[in-house]
Amino acid sequence: MKKAFTLFELVLVVIVVGILSVAIVSRLSDDSLQKAAQQLIFHLNYTKHLAMMEDRFDATDPTWYKTRWQLYFSYCKVYHDERDGLCAYTIFSDKLGHHTGNPDPAEVAVNPLDTGAVLTGGMGGNLLVKYHDREATKSLNIGKKYNIQKVRMHHCGSSAKRIAFDYLGRPIVGNLATSTAPYQRTRILKRTCEIILTNRKGDEITVLVEPETGYVHLKS
Repeated sequence: MKKAFTLFELVLVVIVVGILSVAIVSRLSDDSLQKAAQQLIFHLNYTKHLAMMEDRFDATDPTWYKTRWQLYFSYCKVYHDERDGLCAYTIFSDKLGHHTGNPDPAEVAVNPLDTGAVLTGGMGGNLLVKYHDREATKSLNIGKKYNIQKVRMHHCGSSAKRIAFDYLGRPIVGNLATSTAPYQRTRILKRTCEIILTNRKGDEITVLVEPETGYVHLKS
């Protein structure tokens, strides 16, 4: 004899499917945050690598320290040429004699995985490389790629949208462009820097940059 599902069984199936759907969606959200954080960790380490490999000391130039490699976050907002909120970062080094504190196209690091691209997700201001340009590295636009809507930095200096490294790999905080000496208005990080990424749902993940060593890792 053919047995039909009871109403209770159908309701139970609907409830189980609902619970599984919520768990899967939640897991995907967590994965997106994790991927954004792991990518940021990789690029902070790459910025440190550039700083250590390319010691910028130049005895003939008293402003050599302004050319240190740094990772710079653009603010998360809508620009006139972007449909979505722009929350991106750029790895760059101010050129000698041209220290604005903002990345220009020729100052942005080349993407080691795609030498036809540079390490920026696009941003407003002086940078002419936009998200849709061939030269842009799309994944660095963490607003579009990972739905990151907010970046907060705690204990990372007064200019808390950037972090630089010296030739020993030590993290430097503060705006290099406004310094008048190697460690005037900038300083070696003395306290763990917290970089907090928040997605559209309000979920957060924190990347930590340790003082002195520049060790970068996820907050447990």
